Amino acid sequence: MNTLKFTKMHGLGNDFMVIDAVNQDFDPKAAPLAAWANRFRGVGFDQLLVVEKPTSEAVDFRYRIFNADGGEVEQCGNGARCFVRFVVDKGLTDKKEIVVETAGGMIVPKLLDNGLVTVNMGKPRFMPSEIPFVPASDEADDALVHTVLVGLEAVPVSCVNMGNPHAVIVVEDVQTAPVERLGEAIESHKQFPERVNVGFMQIIDRQAIRLRVYERGAGETQACGTGACAAVVAGVRLGLLDAGVPVKVTLPGGDLFISWQPEEDVMMTGPAETVFEGELRY
Repeated sequence: MNTLKFTKMHGLGNDFMVIDAVNQDFDPKAAPLAAWANRFRGVGFDQLLVVEKPTSEAVDFRYRIFNADGGEVEQCGNGARCFVRFVVDKGLTDKKEIVVETAGGMIVPKLLDNGLVTVNMGKPRFMPSEIPFVPASDEADDALVHTVLVGLEAVPVSCVNMGNPHAVIVVEDVQTAPVERLGEAIESHKQFPERVNVGFMQIIDRQAIRLRVYERGAGETQACGTGACAAVVAGVRLGLLDAGVPVKVTLPGGDLFISWQPEEDVMMTGPAETVFEGELRY
């Protein structure tokens, strides 16, 4: 029987179980992650975040992310903000800005004096092979919008990789958008061989959007940091949003501020909160 200390955190309601694997032994493959994720019989979370020692002297920590279904994924923006809050609060570092290694590349989160966290999320990628995405034979690889067939419905999507794959759909009203139906269908669509996060974006003005995200392996969540980044990037590329200035992204769980200038890195700012500390045996 193993005893494990953990912290429950959230970023705009996107909630996490965070484990310090620097000071205690933890093997995710040997743990019942899906059972822990269950909100009635377990801890309950959208993703599990694991803090590990770095594999390179160029970074401060390694950061691993597991979805509620137990599958490991490359990146999580809300989790990145909780990550830096966790390592600072736990005394694992005295830095306010850290370099973190993830499966989706390096990120650089910074804890601000006002308690918010800014994360340099790196550069977005767009080519189908980078998403990954399999476009229709008559579509150009560099098209701003691709078409995904859901039954007889042709759904226009903008594909963005923010360390993990996203398909962004522009809708008139996020409240009435078919998030559950289309999100579930596109998340596991054959054109996305590694599945995809599906964002539904409503343009409010050139510096504000509303967004709902159906995340792969988790369903719709209260907030998705990489989804907010992908949506703003898609909006800028489509000429719907201003480049180089903070865009307010209103998600069910609250607001994030995302800025992106083409050819540069995406910057994300938002909150990270600790909910409680716990200990379990398994």
